[in-house]
Amino acid sequence: MANFRAVDMLFLDDLFNMGGGYVLNFSDRTFAHFFRDELGIDIDIPIYQADGMSKGKRLRCFLQTADKATVAKALQALWDYRQALRERDPKPDPLPNAQATIASLIARLQSLPGRPHAPNTTTPVSPPYAQLLGDLLALSMLEPHPRGYAFEAFLKRLFDVFRLEAREAFKLRGEQIDGSFQLANETYLLEAKWQALPCGVGDLHAFQGKIEEKAAWTRGLFISNSGFSDDGLAAFGRGKRVICMDGFDLSETLARNLSLATVLERKARRAAESGEAFARVRDLFPN
Repeated sequence: MANFRAVDMLFLDDLFNMGGGYVLNFSDRTFAHFFRDELGIDIDIPIYQADGMSKGKRLRCFLQTADKATVAKALQALWDYRQALRERDPKPDPLPNAQATIASLIARLQSLPGRPHAPNTTTPVSPPYAQLLGDLLALSMLEPHPRGYAFEAFLKRLFDVFRLEAREAFKLRGEQIDGSFQLANETYLLEAKWQALPCGVGDLHAFQGKIEEKAAWTRGLFISNSGFSDDGLAAFGRGKRVICMDGFDLSETLARNLSLATVLERKARRAAESGEAFARVRDLFPN
């Protein structure tokens, strides 16, 4: 049985520029090296040439026939590579909601039967995780303005499910706080954004400024569905009182039945140990 529906493959064709047999900016040589180095796979073997020998046709064959865990890993690696390319020429993504859609496909692969056995990863998505994951993915269908408010409401419900004593958005003189919650007896302020481009250093510094104006023990969680630019994270620096989370982190937390509190505690510990504001869930909870 194929891994993807025809409509999913249309999206992947557009996402990875597979028209005309190409894939992103890969040459045949760099395409082979990418699969070998990132995934330990020989993409040139005959099994992936069943529909043709072009890069696009080999990738389509691989995506439809390889085991689901391997395909999920490949989609993640290809997405990361695509995002690295886009960092060089930052423009609005030509595919609206691309990150939410690819996250949905990866989460679906991770929750289907046939996934390899590993701690915390084998249990199929189940309530409340399934409902929350579905609600998160449904946000991508909304228009930008109502989606922002819906995203904040979703996060409030998410924090309530995990008993993190969430408060809804509140206003102080001259500033807006998207909410707050309690984690391990620490108070965190929340900044949440859902926009086309990854958040940059200006967004991070603005939130850090809000944190610094509060009590010395106040911390912050910045959730950006579209992620954070590498340049922005580098310029933001180390040793801040902010931890970061992106859309992939949210979807992986729910798809893998991870406790949000445990995820945030591990992010906070990694930040304390390394000084870095952003550590990915897939790195904190490796398969």
